[in-house]
Amino acid sequence: MNRTILILMILAYSLTGCSHISVTKHVHNPYQPIPYIQLQHPSWSKDATIYQINTRQFTKQGTIHAAEQQLPRLQQLGVNILWLMPIQPIGVLHRKGRLGSPYSIKDYYAVNPELGTLADLKQFVHHAHQLGMHVILDWVANHTAWDNQLVTEHPEWYEKDYQGHFTPTPWWDWSDVIDLNYDRPGLRKYMTEAMKYWIKVADVDGYRADVAGFVPVDFWNNVRAELDKIKPVFMLAEWESRDLHKAAFDMTYAWSWYDAVHQIAQGQANLNKLFVYYSWNQSAFPKDAYRMVYTSNHDVNAWENTMYQAFGKALNATTVLQFTGQGLPLIYNGQEAGNAKRLNFFERDPIHWQASPLQALYHTLIQLKKQYSALWNGHWGATMVSIVNNVPMKVLSFVRKNQDNGVFVVINFTDQPQTVNFKGSYQYGQYNDWFTKQPVQVNEGTHFTLKPWQFKLLTWQKHH
Repeated sequence: MNRTILILMILAYSLTGCSHISVTKHVHNPYQPIPYIQLQHPSWSKDATIYQINTRQFTKQGTIHAAEQQLPRLQQLGVNILWLMPIQPIGVLHRKGRLGSPYSIKDYYAVNPELGTLADLKQFVHHAHQLGMHVILDWVANHTAWDNQLVTEHPEWYEKDYQGHFTPTPWWDWSDVIDLNYDRPGLRKYMTEAMKYWIKVADVDGYRADVAGFVPVDFWNNVRAELDKIKPVFMLAEWESRDLHKAAFDMTYAWSWYDAVHQIAQGQANLNKLFVYYSWNQSAFPKDAYRMVYTSNHDVNAWENTMYQAFGKALNATTVLQFTGQGLPLIYNGQEAGNAKRLNFFERDPIHWQASPLQALYHTLIQLKKQYSALWNGHWGATMVSIVNNVPMKVLSFVRKNQDNGVFVVINFTDQPQTVNFKGSYQYGQYNDWFTKQPVQVNEGTHFTLKPWQFKLLTWQKHH
């Protein structure tokens, strides 16, 4: 018999299942749920509050070394994660303003000499680690400065317009930068290696990714896998999308949350706007997806308004919700000092540090978040449960509790007094007022009369 025919007969025989060789097949059950999030959050992020440092404006000197001197104060405030805005040299060609935008990167492997040296950065990170804090760097992967060395070394790594010219990000007034093209494998490798460099050399703990959604998700997924091989990292995406949480980012921006509370504070919306956010967040995002909630950041402060302009008399109430509702809170540098000015983005404009009641408010709310595991982040924390009341479009009431502790929060989100009573029994129990330390019994007949923008923050702990 022809050898080829014999081989084909043997192959056919084995494929019919008549072969004595047994093959075990592992068939996936299509009805078995698969966890959407595949990454692991670093354990130190479970009760974290993040603090953003605009190094140029953070101190009178505007340097990394001067910022390091503030680390003990930040530790005392209670923040866990420090986010440094971009530390690399800034492009000169087509620069905006005298000093330029920190997001116009000239060299991914260097430290901006205006801010200090690599040794300064390494010392900053080392000192932060000694104090129990972690440091993430702002990373700009979507675009570079016009005079980045890659422009001449690898012009093929850039997007081109219809005339074949380098082009800024479409539809934005970002004339000081030009877009990169992530269809190029060489660019992906270069950018990944640059991000690995700062973790290996400076021991940073992760990144905040600028306009993360403008860069392909598969790039970020691979970056996260490679970085985690070095050390467990924390990744924050400047974007609001579920797909980034699957394998790349621990946290995304809660832009929709900010828009909702801002409009409510301005009298342009009622609480239904906030219900829409929480409904989408709870139903469409996995529970383990961290969402960053904030009342200011560098973009809002520079281009839109101060926290006082945005929230006015509603600022404290919104801050209480920021720390007690689901979400990981952000403090932008200077908020704890009551900073009332919009910091110049392209020039030196140091924060005026002063005593402010917000310092104590942030401190006590951070301590609350650390002490009450029901308020922790992601799967570690408890889900918000809405408590229906008689004025649901004016007063927000909810409970977050687990078997050990919890909170009952009631916030008047209007500029009028409100008397509120509640339906259901989930909130019943013996509490303590977090601010007055007085006991409060909540039962069927409980009602509160709240002044404009007033809130009740009641805490419960299981007695062992």
